[in-house]
Amino acid sequence: MANSDQRELRAVIEVLTETEVASVLDFARYLRDQRPLAPEPAPEIVDIPRPEGESVINAIRRLTRTYPMLNRDTLFNEASGLMARHMMHGETSEDTIDQLETLFKSRYATWQAESAINPSASRNA
Repeated sequence: MANSDQRELRAVIEVLTETEVASVLDFARYLRDQRPLAPEPAPEIVDIPRPEGESVINAIRRLTRTYPMLNRDTLFNEASGLMARHMMHGETSEDTIDQLETLFKSRYATWQAESAINPSASRNA
């Protein structure tokens, strides 16, 4: 606020009654509270390289850290199915991790699309 605006505001407030000053203050608070919130910056992907000989469990941990914006509950539900195929049906770690990476990338693409449509609804999607 410019100095001239501040002086004018003080001059106006000085001639008001206490009740009127309270009304001005209430209105100023109302205006402040009605301003749209600044959008939160979208979380970034954390580029964590895939180490050689990585286990499936460590891959899930790495991918969870790589995509912190994604809803873990939904992902873990789907990742557990891939983990079961790895453990019970003998699918290789490499194949399972490839599928996990595809899953996380797919969910991230969906998250980005939803963020573009409705930015406030995409938090922790």
